[in-house]
This record gives sequence, C-alpha cells and structure tokens, in this order.
Amino acid sequence: MTSTIAALISPATSLSVAHVLAGSLILVSFMMLYQDRLSSVINVLALHAAVLGLAVGWQAYIQGAPELYITAALALGFKAVVIPLALHRIVERLGIHREVEAVGGISLTMLAGIGLVALSMMVMLRTAAHADALAREDVALALSVILLGLLMMVTRRNAVSQIAGFMSLENGLILAAAGAQGMPLVVEISVAFSILIAFIVIGVFLFRIRERFDTVDSAALDAFRGELQ
Repeated sequence: MTSTIAALISPATSLSVAHVLAGSLILVSFMMLYQDRLSSVINVLALHAAVLGLAVGWQAYIQGAPELYITAALALGFKAVVIPLALHRIVERLGIHREVEAVGGISLTMLAGIGLVALSMMVMLRTAAHADALAREDVALALSVILLGLLMMVTRRNAVSQIAGFMSLENGLILAAAGAQGMPLVVEISVAFSILIAFIVIGVFLFRIRERFDTVDSAALDAFRGELQ
C-alpha cells in the first residue's frame, strides 16, 4: 500500500521534500554549533534527532521500505527523547550549568562549518555524478551533517558537548544509509544498541572524571596531564 501511494508522488516532489528535510538537518547542525550553553546544546540535539526521524520516515515512504519506519521511530523515541533527558540529568548531577567555550570562537566555527558543507557538496556531487539523483544528493547532504558533527566534537572543550557532536555525526550516518536505499534493519538495531552502550559508558566516565578532577573541561584535563609529564 505504501509503495503504491509513493508511486503516485512525482519524482520532483519526492526530491524536494527529501532535500528540505535533509537541508533542515544541516540547519539544525549549525544551530548546535552556535549554542554556547550546555542546556541549549542538548535541546538542539533533541531537535536534530526529531528532524532525522522525519527525514528517515519520508525515505521509508517514497522507497516503500517499511523497515525504515522502525529506524525513524528509534530516532524519534530514543534519540529525540531518551538521550536528551539523560544528558540533562547528567548535566544536573554534575552541576555544570554554564557556557561552553568553542576553540577559535563561534564566528570562526560557523565559517568553518560553511566551508565543510561546500566541500562535501562539491566532492559528492562530482564523484557520484552517475548515481541516482535522490541518493546522490541526499548522501551529499548527509556528509555535510557528518562533517558538522565532527567539527562540533573538535571545537568544543566540554565533554558533554562533544557527546552531542558525536550523536549528530551518527545521525548523519543514518541519513546517508537511508538515502542510499536504506540498510538492513539488523544493522540499524545494532547501531542503536551500540550507541546506547556507548552512552552509558560515557555517562559513567563523566562521573568518574568529575569525581577525580572536579571538571569535565577537556582543556583543564590536558593541563593536568601536562603537569604530570
């Protein structure tokens, strides 16, 4: 039924909606880069996951791939609700309600992000010129999301905001897989549980850092390591 309805939608409409949703994910990635408070970063991360869920849901609709609906539900329920709530709890327990410093400042970070988006578009659209239009352009947009997530991890000194960058990077990988005609559901479930395990481990690790060094600022931890050497 879904594939029959999807067949009635024109290719131009499918491309437009898919591009709007993928482009919205890039916009939210820039919103995350712009935030300078931990609570705001976590809230934008939840929005990032919600947009991902909508994007993957649309891919499921136009591809006639019902397994992607489960992937979209995982993004909406787990990443948009469970993880942000847990991160807010970690921030509250650690008592780190404060501004997050960006290496080089917000302005330079945003400019670097624009450059990475342009680079990803140029590289993907040229190297995959003969691929399916929807898959090629969605993967190009997904690569932009991945690079922006990596930039978030590199330019933030606080461990919690680096976790947010890692999660947004993983969202880009999911978007790329969905745009490239999906991935086996078993792989999606494996990824979801791997992220859950990694999140638990990182949460415990953050508590240990806080107990030992009284901070989760990576710059302070680097300074402490230098003193030991």
